[in-house]
Amino acid sequence: MYNNEKAAVLKFCRRMLARGLTRGSGGNISVRIPGKDLIAISGSGIDYEEMTEEDVVVTDMNGNIVDGCVKPSSELPMHIACYRVRPDTGAVVHTHSTYCTTIACLRRPLRNVSYMVAFAGESVECLPFYQIGSQELADNGAAALKDRNAVLLGNHGLLAVGSNIENAFAVAEEIELAAELDYRTFLAGGGVELTAEDLAPLVQSFKTYVK
Repeated sequence: MYNNEKAAVLKFCRRMLARGLTRGSGGNISVRIPGKDLIAISGSGIDYEEMTEEDVVVTDMNGNIVDGCVKPSSELPMHIACYRVRPDTGAVVHTHSTYCTTIACLRRPLRNVSYMVAFAGESVECLPFYQIGSQELADNGAAALKDRNAVLLGNHGLLAVGSNIENAFAVAEEIELAAELDYRTFLAGGGVELTAEDLAPLVQSFKTYVK
């Protein structure tokens, strides 16, 4: 059961590793199972190079395991919270990508030096640090996504959502590139930031973008 969803989680966990958005078993991915109040989420602490579909767990929205024999990701509460806050969400991608995490460790929002910020919405904010796997992290991370598709988790990484796994992964990947450009232009002396008016048309067009 749920083979399509498990295969999708496995595919994009491996892609997350291959594209340099995490290392080892860092980060986590989940997808909503259509027509059911269930999600499929990557298992806890399993290297993505060694992960199989058997290491993807299906849970209900209360965190109860419906299918699977491994422990789900420790960030399961954060994923569930995202689906509750954003009913339009079909997938959640949490990365430890280098540049997003660098900016998150600086504890500041992403500067709008790249139009790719629009993949997240009008801006990419940064939350304070909340303990890994805590309900506090889950609640605050999900709340920050009420009107945008990505947020930096203070001293931790990136949290991104999308209408499907392709869209959520595209958000995570493009925001990582935006973070790299933020970092590099800052070192080079600044960079010119785009205005809200510059980004507004792109925010609308990217709502239906699938990479």
